[in-house]
Amino acid sequence: MNYQETTNWMFNQLPMYQLQGASAYKEDLTNIKLLAEHLGNPEQKLKTIHVAGTNGKGSTSHMLSSVLQEAGYKVGLYTSPHLKDFRERIKINGQEISEEFVIEFISKHKSFFEANDMSFFEMSVGLAFDYFVSEKVDIAVIEVGLGGRLDATNIITPLVSVITNIGLDHTQFLGNTLEAIAGEKAGIIKPNVPVVIGEYTDETKPVFLAKAEENNAPISFASDLIDQIYLSDLIGDYQFHNKKTVQQTISILNNQTNFKVSTEQLKEGLLNVVKNTGLQGRWQQLGANPKIICDTAHNKHGLAVVMNQLQNEKYEKLHIVLGVVNDKDLDSILPLFPKEAQYYFCSPDSARGLPAETLKNAAAKFNLAGEKFDSVESAFAEARQNASKNDFIYAGGSTFVVAELPLD
Repeated sequence: MNYQETTNWMFNQLPMYQLQGASAYKEDLTNIKLLAEHLGNPEQKLKTIHVAGTNGKGSTSHMLSSVLQEAGYKVGLYTSPHLKDFRERIKINGQEISEEFVIEFISKHKSFFEANDMSFFEMSVGLAFDYFVSEKVDIAVIEVGLGGRLDATNIITPLVSVITNIGLDHTQFLGNTLEAIAGEKAGIIKPNVPVVIGEYTDETKPVFLAKAEENNAPISFASDLIDQIYLSDLIGDYQFHNKKTVQQTISILNNQTNFKVSTEQLKEGLLNVVKNTGLQGRWQQLGANPKIICDTAHNKHGLAVVMNQLQNEKYEKLHIVLGVVNDKDLDSILPLFPKEAQYYFCSPDSARGLPAETLKNAAAKFNLAGEKFDSVESAFAEARQNASKNDFIYAGGSTFVVAELPLD
């Protein structure tokens, strides 16, 4: 198989949460442990940082990778989902895994995957760990895919565990209270491994404290400890807490491990996240006159911050290109959007994309008015055509929407 055929097989033949939703979620670590053993337990040969959270874990992971790169380390980075190409998920010092390595790995282990009904995510985690070991990275930043306790990445014993925040998302898997979701995320806390909490609430803090005590894991709350916050090229308002989380994590690495990062390297790493890692889709500007911003925020917790930032922008007219997936709680997210905007409702090109007509009808209940379009591309094109140079275009609602935008 060539690269396209290989990734097509991965996407189409095996369960994948990004496409299928609930049916792809396995509440068990048996398979990933079986795969790890088959691969020679690469996770045991890696030094890692493990990052979980409802929002911000992708930005935090990329920031950590950038900072460690500036300190001269060879840094593996595993994140999900991807926007354009599967290889975005697996990088070393900002360079994507080669097509050849993906092809060879899948070809070599394909019969094992099929015989043991490996999920897309389990295969991807195995691939990342195997690649990082073969390339002899100094450290790998590993982002949790979904939840924590039962996530396929949760077979590592990291140097530091990081939980960015807790919000009500993926409640069909993780529970419908903040305490329940915190309990799932706290599942990455390991015995005697320091854990950094980015943000907490009255409901979640006791859950984190109890789990840390149970595991004799030193716990720190970045929001209470970091006063001086450095600048970053990631300029979304929500990066405020992510930067605190990163700075506290680096402080722990400096004080409790053999990894050393200077203040200057920390500053440079935060300032050069996009250049060092290739991160896209976080309050990313795609154009000026009119100003065009896209963002992958897709749940109430994340969208609330983004919409607040949007309200602080100056413009004559606001245009919003909006699409979501079919498992979103529209009654919780649609009230966050401004009523004084022209909407361009669309459905992302995914099996989970919510039909534009359905979204338009739901939005009308909250006095959000606009037209429906057959695709993200056509909706975005119409917004650009309608907008004057002093207007503002925002495109988002889903990672899948951002993936279909012209990001480069």
